[in-house]
Amino acid sequence: MSNWVSVCELKDITPGTGVCALHNGEQVAIFRVSANEQLYAVSNYDPFSKANVMSRGITGALGGRVMVAAPMYKQHFDLATGECLEDAEVSLKVYPVRVNAGQVELG
Repeated sequence: MSNWVSVCELKDITPGTGVCALHNGEQVAIFRVSANEQLYAVSNYDPFSKANVMSRGITGALGGRVMVAAPMYKQHFDLATGECLEDAEVSLKVYPVRVNAGQVELG
């Protein structure tokens, strides 16, 4: 059983963009993807630039996978799995995310 924590309202995330939220002491990048109106949550920490910037990345699709391009060096990360598409040995932590009564919640 997961404990869900409200981090913002869905209306606070413009479709096609991401926001950063603090969750259990960790920065989490939450994306509202325009193409499928889904939410994804991954670590905000970019392992290549070593900066908390992932929420500023650009979302899209690559090879049929919903992804975010890191804003610094442009590596692509699968938003569902966290896997880096250019380097399979690198990945982002993925968080459960949902919408409940208009609130975005992380599990």
